[in-house]
Amino acid sequence: WALHLKNVTVSLSGQYECTFASYPYGTKATKIQLIVKAEEEQHYVKEVQLNQTLEIPCLEDTTSENLSNYPLKWLVGENGRKEELVIKEPSCPTVYRNSSVLYRQRVLLSLNNTLKIFPTKIMDDGRVFSCHVVYHPERVQKSSTTVRVFGK
Repeated sequence: WALHLKNVTVSLSGQYECTFASYPYGTKATKIQLIVKAEEEQHYVKEVQLNQTLEIPCLEDTTSENLSNYPLKWLVGENGRKEELVIKEPSCPTVYRNSSVLYRQRVLLSLNNTLKIFPTKIMDDGRVFSCHVVYHPERVQKSSTTVRVFGK
């Protein structure tokens, strides 16, 4: 017996009970507590000096071992547009997207999935870098970081 829920929302959280009669044992029942969490996106602001190396961790509270088991991607956004920078699949080489002229030679993904950008430029100011980890096709954890670049 299975209950299939579609278009799951937070409002479906609660206790569910399955009851059925069986002969000769009588009525059987099982209760399950369902907790539906809203998708959360952590947001950070990172300050860096011009021409320095900028390092942005993917998910602050997650170990790199946990992240290595799931696909992840880094994107950069400005004015509502997002562009993929790096894609990493488990046990596959990292793929760098070279469509971005601004980041083509300046982006590196370190072993712990931290995005490194060197050197920082004034054009990086205000850009939002986001990391998306796909735990399940319908469960993606995201963190985004707005960069503030300062001159000396």
